[in-house]
Amino acid sequence: MAATNPLLVAFAAAGLLIACSSDPEPTASTAGAGSGIRPGSQEDLVANIGDRVLFDTDRSSIRADQRPVLERQSRWMGQFPQVQVTVEGHADERGTREYNLALAQRRANSARDVLVAGGVAGTRIQTISYGKDRPDALGSNEESWARNRRAVTVVR
Repeated sequence: MAATNPLLVAFAAAGLLIACSSDPEPTASTAGAGSGIRPGSQEDLVANIGDRVLFDTDRSSIRADQRPVLERQSRWMGQFPQVQVTVEGHADERGTREYNLALAQRRANSARDVLVAGGVAGTRIQTISYGKDRPDALGSNEESWARNRRAVTVVR
């Protein structure tokens, strides 16, 4: 029978303890710890919360599947009361410039309204419409259009 190395046994035991430990689910206040991401920053928002919601064609109402993103943003902003944001409204390339600017403004306002309803002071949120001028995806197909119909929350 081979002799057991005490150092090897200690490393194996430590490895088991680490593997069996349970870490709490990351929250906005703990996210970024050790990752180089500053809590309360744009990078924190993007990496741990989500910075955008998507819309249906010619619609500015918040979809049910997108509402949780804005609810997480509201809670995140509650943890960082110094953070102020701009909600950018965007549209896909279809339609006139004027139509898309108005639609994108309504989208930004809808996202803002959900944040305010979640407890964020309206004075911390600005809105702006870019219409179709700043696409996220280039292309004239449904996949690109779907990515471009959005409201994006940006930390100021």
